[in-house]
Parts: sequence; structure tokens; C-alpha cells
Amino acid sequence: MQDIVSRPYTSDDLAACLAIFDSNVPTYFAPEERADFCRFLESIASEGWPYLVLTTKGSIIGCGGLAVEPERKRASLAWGMVDKASHGQGLGTNLTLARLELARAMPDIAELTLDTSQHTHGFYEKFGFTVSKVTPDGIAPGLDRWDMTLRLTKA
Repeated sequence: MQDIVSRPYTSDDLAACLAIFDSNVPTYFAPEERADFCRFLESIASEGWPYLVLTTKGSIIGCGGLAVEPERKRASLAWGMVDKASHGQGLGTNLTLARLELARAMPDIAELTLDTSQHTHGFYEKFGFTVSKVTPDGIAPGLDRWDMTLRLTKA
């Protein structure tokens, strides 16, 4: 895919990000997670957390960001996803690399965490994340929760 632009999320992007979420249900997200995602998006401005959208030709095709816990010297990859119609084109890699870059630029963040499912843990292992815990049906029935961690090295 050509001409991919990454930019900060704005409240005008809410509907497009929810549509991306919906395109990934039920394989990657459980339907009941939608309300949590919506609350997360609505809290971005007040929390000051970085959240990005990927666009091409004016359409949002991916989104993802960080939930930052400076007191714990940690950030979590938060709600990363690519529209299902655009899977397999390297967009998830681009989005993950952009979020890793954001985390590494934060001077007090030493560790990145994430929780994902059995469908995507292998993707994150390619970036150096290691599994710390697996909870069968931890997200929803048939959707296991995989907790993963990456120690950050600063450039």
C-alpha cells in the first residue's frame, strides 16, 4: 500500500476507529470489548496518551497507541489494529514500529507491555516481546489472553 501517513488521533476519528475495531470482531477482539475501546478513545485527550491513526488517501485504515504509566516506568501498547481488509500489507508492522519509537523517545519508560491473543502473539514476538503469562479464555470464550513484555533500550 502506498502513501501511508501516520498522524495523531483526534476526536473526529472516533467513528473510523470503531469501524476498524468492528472489522476485527470476533477473530481479534470480542464484541464486548467495544465499549472499553470507546472509553479509551474518549479518554485520550484527558490522559495525554499518544494515539496514532494510519491513513491512506484520506481514509483511516489503522490505529494504535500507548497507555503510559510513568510512575511505574512503563507503557503499554494500547488498542492497535488495522482494518481487516488491509491485513497482510505491512501496516501492523508500521504501526508497531511507530509505537515502539514513541515509547523509546520517552525518557522515563523502561518497559513496554501488551496483552494480545493467541492469534497475534507471534507477530509481537518478532519485535522482541516475550510471553509472561497466558490466560485461557482471558479475553472472552475462545479468545486467550497473552501478556507480553519488552525491555526498552534507549538509543
